[in-house]
Amino acid sequence: SDKLVALFLHDNYARKHKSSGAWMSEYRTQTKNLPPNADPMEGVPIVSNNNNFAKGQPSTLLSYNDAKTLFHEMGHGHHGMLSNANFGRLASTNVLTDFVELPSQLFEHWLSQPEVLKKHAKHFETGEPISDELLQKIKAAEKFNQGFETVEYAACALFDMAVHMIEDYDDGFDLGDFEAKQMERMGMPKGIVMRHRPTHFQHLFSSSHYAAGYYVYMWAQVLDADVFAAFEESGNVFDPDVASKARQYIYSSGNTEAPDELFRSFRGRDPDIKFLLEKLGLANN
Repeated sequence: SDKLVALFLHDNYARKHKSSGAWMSEYRTQTKNLPPNADPMEGVPIVSNNNNFAKGQPSTLLSYNDAKTLFHEMGHGHHGMLSNANFGRLASTNVLTDFVELPSQLFEHWLSQPEVLKKHAKHFETGEPISDELLQKIKAAEKFNQGFETVEYAACALFDMAVHMIEDYDDGFDLGDFEAKQMERMGMPKGIVMRHRPTHFQHLFSSSHYAAGYYVYMWAQVLDADVFAAFEESGNVFDPDVASKARQYIYSSGNTEAPDELFRSFRGRDPDIKFLLEKLGLANN
């Protein structure tokens, strides 16, 4: 199609005074709710991806994790650019936190596909594509240490909920003691600690947005693993029919329907955790 659907900007390199991390921004959110005689261009979204890659000379080289960040933020970008809602308040990434990381984490799956890496992961001097041997190592590394990482993350998510269930704090409240008792209650293995200790757990205290909601990243993993399985089941991870459904129910709908209904419309059922467990190597195929 030659129809303009979005304007996209990317600010990829670190520089002085720039905020750290990576994020997607919207300078204008998609909408169809325009005044009479308004220029239709006013409803076209303007989306940017912002990263902090170290700019090199003569070439900028990305690590695999950098590339994963690039794909992750592009997933958010597509959520904004492909939005197709009547009202801006229901468009783009204006969805429940449970759902907002699905488009971004889903997009990460295509980075590891051999067709993508063979095309883009090339030696910066010779142009030689990544070797099959290295592709196999990357694939094998995806399941390395996942038991440890799952436990340290889940401990944070459960602690987050526990600390926000306390109704009253007195002057004698000891956060360290509360943490220790919670870890004991969970049966936390002695060799693993929380990924984020309470006193620097910014997701909990920097704003109310993620308060008691740190679990959403793992819930989004359940969703993205299940959605990507639909592509794999088609026999082609680039299947246009499955991609069209993903665009309709994941990337374009915003908050025009409840997220659980959007998932059922795409998959025909509720999410199944088995796809995430298989992806992490915590269950057999």
